[in-house]
Amino acid sequence: MKTRILFGAVVLALALGGCQRGADGDVQAQVGTNPQLPEPHRGLLPTLNISLPAEWGDERPQVPAGYRIDAIATDLLIPRQLLVLPNGDILVSEGRGGRAPKLTPKDIIAGFIKARGNTQVESGNRITLLRDADGDGRYEARSIFADGLDAPYGMALANGNLYVATQDELLRFAYAPGQVVASGDPVKVTDLPGAINHHWTKALTASADGRYLYVGIGSDSNITERGMNVEENRAMIWQVDAETGFHKVFATGLRNPTALAMQPGMDQLWTVVNERDEIGDDLVPDYLTSVRPGGFYGWPYSYWGSNVDTRVRPQKPELVATAITPDYALGSHVAALGLAFSSPAMGAQFAEGVFIGEHGSWNRKPPSGFKVTFVPFSGGRPSGDAVDFVSGFLSDDGKARGRPVGVAVDPRGALLLADDLGNTVWRVTPTTAAAPVANPPMPAPDTGTPGAAPDEAATVPPRN
Repeated sequence: MKTRILFGAVVLALALGGCQRGADGDVQAQVGTNPQLPEPHRGLLPTLNISLPAEWGDERPQVPAGYRIDAIATDLLIPRQLLVLPNGDILVSEGRGGRAPKLTPKDIIAGFIKARGNTQVESGNRITLLRDADGDGRYEARSIFADGLDAPYGMALANGNLYVATQDELLRFAYAPGQVVASGDPVKVTDLPGAINHHWTKALTASADGRYLYVGIGSDSNITERGMNVEENRAMIWQVDAETGFHKVFATGLRNPTALAMQPGMDQLWTVVNERDEIGDDLVPDYLTSVRPGGFYGWPYSYWGSNVDTRVRPQKPELVATAITPDYALGSHVAALGLAFSSPAMGAQFAEGVFIGEHGSWNRKPPSGFKVTFVPFSGGRPSGDAVDFVSGFLSDDGKARGRPVGVAVDPRGALLLADDLGNTVWRVTPTTAAAPVANPPMPAPDTGTPGAAPDEAATVPPRN
């Protein structure tokens, strides 16, 4: 019986491939503050266009002239998000979550097809620490900071603690500078919605004063086809008191807020959001937006402000009338999963703005995303055309050598990038005088703190 079902799924998947409708619109017309949105298009079957995995070999991602890219950690177990600690150490969350049941033929087929484009390594369910002790750009020390976690994703450092969002809990580890291994088990701050977890990733960041944590919680469906009861406390951002765990809703109507970042010097929260599917290859643009307290951003009733999604029943025009239009469209189906504010150390062209990791589409033809894009800011707001900063993840024959997820910027002017298909952390640095600050070694790590000493806990990763 299982064989018959699988065979039927494959046959239907081939039919899906034959019914794909290529994108008609100009991709760049869907990027920016005023994207051009086509009419919704609902075919008999949705597009499924998987980029199968390929090895990097002697190749590496492409970066702009005046920059270089190096692999600083390889053979990881599905790296997702990155956090740069004050002493320059890098934490990498690793793992794969999700508990969504396959309730329909579409669920079965989509799951089967999408799995072909994923890494086949086991879920790490851990946080790895990388250390460059002498500041030469080679992270020669590597340790498992915490293990046995349930699909850790978002991380934040505040109040002398490391906070980690797994797929169903917000946890707190005591942290002392220089630690390479957690000194004890984590304490649960609060539960997070996780019973089904169609969208399992839980993004995390902290307010500038460390008082509040912000958690991004994705929907359990595309447009409520599983029923509204499973969407309770989902498609929103929570504000959590870091000490007590008391939480309240901060903003709603955000289908899947996959990365959060606090704007330096402004204490303004920003997010990137993955939008809905199945109304065309050119709808709906994923987006970057500032987040207003109490703001409603449309899902599921509308998209990009007041554009009504007629598939949703019942309609709520009174709520659509309040929907906030996002700040910046990134293009449809790019699957933005990483967000980090830049600094002047990145060089003049990339001094002010955000870097966004785009994991890449599985349901668009031709594919979109598969890159790190830079959105320039002026006066604290997005301004101007997006620039491809790291690309080349797709080979000439359409296979994927890597897929960008989390991004981070370190104080020395390096962009760090987690690649969850290549299971690698990449580091991009200026090679010219474009960077206005020097590249000094990070402060020497404090080895007299709880946890194992670096020489006891660390291993030496391959140098690339």
